[in-house]
Amino acid sequence: MSEQMQVTLLEAKSQLLQLGVRAWQGDRVVITKAGKPYLDLLPHIDTPQMRKPGRLKGKIRMSADFDRSPEDIIDGFEGRLWCRRIFSI
Repeated sequence: MSEQMQVTLLEAKSQLLQLGVRAWQGDRVVITKAGKPYLDLLPHIDTPQMRKPGRLKGKIRMSADFDRSPEDIIDGFEGRLWCRRIFSI
């Protein structure tokens, strides 16, 4: 059964690990300041953000020849570049 507990800021500082465990077990942990509720200690729950398709539309541009590689780069990857330099091919 969940239980509510109140602790002062000073108590929370010295007992944070134990209070975190209690919060994960379902207890309601209220941290007080000057005798009044100040913070609620809650376990973190991931909330995935939904993708928004098309949000970058018009912001990304590619040149018309983006898929064309210069011959010297291809030669370099294929090992032909050093042959051209050494043998003046």
